[in-house]
Amino acid sequence: MKNLKTIAIALVLAVTTMTATAQDKKINAAKSKISWVGEKLTGKHEGTISIKDGVLNFKAGKLSGGNVTVDMNSITVTDLKAGEGKEKLEGHLKAADFFGTDKFATSKIVFKSVKAKTAGVYTVTADLTIKNITKPVTFDLTVAKNSATSTFKVDRTKYGIEYASKSFFESIGDKAIYDEFELTVNLQF
Repeated sequence: MKNLKTIAIALVLAVTTMTATAQDKKINAAKSKISWVGEKLTGKHEGTISIKDGVLNFKAGKLSGGNVTVDMNSITVTDLKAGEGKEKLEGHLKAADFFGTDKFATSKIVFKSVKAKTAGVYTVTADLTIKNITKPVTFDLTVAKNSATSTFKVDRTKYGIEYASKSFFESIGDKAIYDEFELTVNLQF
């Protein structure tokens, strides 16, 4: 019976220690921001997408995992004004030949591995799901006291977004849109 009490106390201490060193930090969606830039031969467009929810996991003060869900219906264009094609481009980005937001309302990134690179900087390999297609991405994430930031590129063609891609339509000429778009992510927690 004495052994059973000792084991029980050891288990309680182990769980308490693990709980004290592991911490989940919920992402503040209202204060977080994702900016995007898409380029084409004749220029570029930029805008924002809102975060729906997410969490970053920490162990002993170091990033260990996380996930972020993005509200694809929130995609906006910020380099055009109303009446200058803003509404048309936003509608097209939400259409089936781009992100198909009526069918795929969210995108998600789930961290699979996190490796410390330098103080406060981590190399993250994650599964990125867009239009229900999941592919791996790798990026550096800089973590400060209450924020995490990253800039990385995504190849849209890997997610079935082939519209005006020179990779698929060689004769498209100067109407081609580059396959990669850039995301700048600023998470607040």
